[in-house]
Amino acid sequence: MLDFARAASWRLYQPVKVPAAPNPFSPGMDFLSELRSPKKWYAKLVAAFLSIAFFAFLASATISGYLLYRIVSPPLTRSDINPQTFPGRPEVVSFTVPGGDTREGWFFPGLTTAPTIILCHGYTSQRGELLTLVSTLQDHQYNVFLFDFAAHGSSRGYSTLGYRETAELRAAIDAIAARTDVDTTRFGLWGTNLGAYAALAEAASDPRVHAVVVDSVYDSPPHMLRLLIDRTGLGDLPLMQRTGRWGFRALTRAYRNQLPLSARLAPLAGVQKLFLMASDDPILGESTRALFLASPEPRELALIPRGNYANMLDKEKRPYENRIVSFFLHSLPTSPSAPVPTTPSRRR
Repeated sequence: MLDFARAASWRLYQPVKVPAAPNPFSPGMDFLSELRSPKKWYAKLVAAFLSIAFFAFLASATISGYLLYRIVSPPLTRSDINPQTFPGRPEVVSFTVPGGDTREGWFFPGLTTAPTIILCHGYTSQRGELLTLVSTLQDHQYNVFLFDFAAHGSSRGYSTLGYRETAELRAAIDAIAARTDVDTTRFGLWGTNLGAYAALAEAASDPRVHAVVVDSVYDSPPHMLRLLIDRTGLGDLPLMQRTGRWGFRALTRAYRNQLPLSARLAPLAGVQKLFLMASDDPILGESTRALFLASPEPRELALIPRGNYANMLDKEKRPYENRIVSFFLHSLPTSPSAPVPTTPSRRR
C-alpha cells in the first residue's frame, strides 16, 4: 500500500512536457537567413537580383550627381576684354543680387532720353560674346547693359537654369533705373535659352519692361535640365533623369512653388514680344512656339535658321542683328514721345 502511494506521488509530480507553439516569424527569419548565406537556387537568384539593383541604383545616383554638378557649374569662360579700351565708352557698373553677391556689368551709353536694352546671355555663354550686338544697338542710340549670370563668365556660384537668374536680372534693372542719364521707365530685354527664360519671366512681372526678344526659350528650368541631360547622351540610362530631377529639386527647393512660364504670361498683354524659333534646335524651337501661342497680344514669331547668337558665324550675325534692331526701333523707340505702332499677330 505504501509502495502504491509512493508510485502515485512520483507520477503526480513529474513535469508535464507541453509542445512548443509554432513561431510565426520562423519562415521570414529563415528566408532572411537564407539570403545572408544563400544555399538554395531561388535564394541565390533573389540575392543576385537585389545586388544588381542596388549597385545599378548606386551607379546611376553617382553618375547623375556628377552630371548635375557639371550642369549647374559649367566651366567658366572669362572674357579678356578691357572695357576701358573697347569702343563705345562702356562704364563698369556693380550691383548686388539677392543673396548678397555682387555682379559687375558693362553699361554702354546712348541718348539720355533713350531706353536701356539689357542683353541676357545663354547657358555656358558670357557677356563678352555679345559685344557686336551691343555695338549694333548702341549705333542706333540705345543704352545697352550686359552682365554675367551666376556660374558664367566673371560670376561665381551655381546656375539654377533660370530661377535665381530672373532675380539677378531684376537687380540689374534696378541698378540702371537708379541712374539719372537714362529713361528709367522703359526697358527692353533680349535673351537666348537661359537668358530668354529670365527675360520673359522678368517681363511678365516688371511694368518697366516694354519690349522683349526671346531666342529659343523654354517653359521651366526642369525642362532645360531634361534637355541638358539628354544632350550628354546619358539620358536613356536607368533612373538617370529621375535622380537628376531629385537632385535639382533639392538644390532649388526655394523655388518649388514657381509656376512654369506658360502659366504666367497674362501680364504680358500690351508688352511687345518677339519669339525667335531656331531651326537648328527643334526641341527649344517647339517650346518657343508653344510659349508664343500661349502669349497675349502683341506678339510675333520669327523662324530663323540658327539660334544662340554667341555661336553664330559673322555672316549669320548680320541679318540677326538687323532683325533685333528693327524690332526694338519699331516697338521701343529711342524717343519716349514717338508712337509705338500696334501690329497684328503674325508668324514668319
